[in-house]
Amino acid sequence: MAGTHRKLYQQVAEALAARIANGSHAIGDRLPGERDLAEQFKVSRPTIREAMIALEMRGIVEARHKSGIYVMQAPAANRQFGDLDVGAFELVEARLAIEGEAAALAATAIDTDTLAQLTGLLATMAHETEQREKVDVDRTFHLLIAGATGNSVIRSMVETLWDLRESSPLCVHMFAAARRNGVAPRVDEHRAIVAALAAHDSKAARAAMRAHLSRVVDDLLEATRLELIQRAEADADAQRVQVNMRAWA
Repeated sequence: MAGTHRKLYQQVAEALAARIANGSHAIGDRLPGERDLAEQFKVSRPTIREAMIALEMRGIVEARHKSGIYVMQAPAANRQFGDLDVGAFELVEARLAIEGEAAALAATAIDTDTLAQLTGLLATMAHETEQREKVDVDRTFHLLIAGATGNSVIRSMVETLWDLRESSPLCVHMFAAARRNGVAPRVDEHRAIVAALAAHDSKAARAAMRAHLSRVVDDLLEATRLELIQRAEADADAQRVQVNMRAWA
């Protein structure tokens, strides 16, 4: 899938849409599983998941409970997926690269006032019950660490990534699914980051940040899987209701 500037999930989604358009995957066909598709396209399973969600958002495919992903309709002519922008897995991958190093750098320069602010945010995170507020606290936490590097470019990069999380339609869709399935910032993971920063241990700070963001990837994989299953179950329930109503009509 190399040799183009388009995002990997967009390339996969467009390739699958083309196969559906030319009849390689006909309406009603079950698509290959994530692992098989990942091997075919030589990409990661998270990339395949983003592509499937993009296709589902277009109404091209749907998940069926305990069965898989099925083709529902052919894509519109020349329809591309650029307007869905960045996916959540791609975003977190960038955060892993940037925020891991930001935490390592911050550990060498962080002051007591910033550490106190981070500790206060941990307390807020632990007691806040509103999901939206937890996300806001999480954003503030990560931006404080980026700011503690003393490098305005790093802080701006981290802020841009958080802005993308709130502006990219695909990213918003995926994180909303995570919230609906109970995913929220984990206080213990953030506490480990603060402990490493307080010890001015760059290696531990990098490891703690990367461990935290890797867990975000795991949460997203599970949450989007559950979302697909739940939607399929809801569709199956609706179909059963319709069948029963016809039977008793």
